[in-house]
Amino acid sequence: METALIAVIGTLLGAVVTHFFQGRAAQRTAALARAEQLRQERIATYSAFAGAVVEYRRAQNARWYRRNGSRAEEARMESYERRAAARQALVRVQLVCADPETVQRARDTFELTHCMHEAGDEAERERRSERAVEALTAFIEAAAPSVR
Repeated sequence: METALIAVIGTLLGAVVTHFFQGRAAQRTAALARAEQLRQERIATYSAFAGAVVEYRRAQNARWYRRNGSRAEEARMESYERRAAARQALVRVQLVCADPETVQRARDTFELTHCMHEAGDEAERERRSERAVEALTAFIEAAAPSVR
């Protein structure tokens, strides 16, 4: 009788311990899956933001060069479209990025790109363009550790 009781208790204890460890393993697996999904979302978001800002900077340069020409209105409208895309990408960065410094770098990148068309001469336009590129590089460097 004692042997049977010990066997039943051992079986029940084994089942409880197995259930506990399987639950923990499932939680770890789910957490890893969520972390990988967030990592992939960040990669996509940061890449989309960088691409949108590059296109916005190109449109701002075109707008500056064409500001007095026959295609000034066309360049201005393209600039507006690119700005909207870049702002939308910035919002996505703000939603998925947990680091306030990285988010601020993204905002700085957008703002520096936004002001490019206001340059008074070629040298100032070039400086503004370079600052926008530097800001984008700083954003990428700040964002990179969160996706590695």
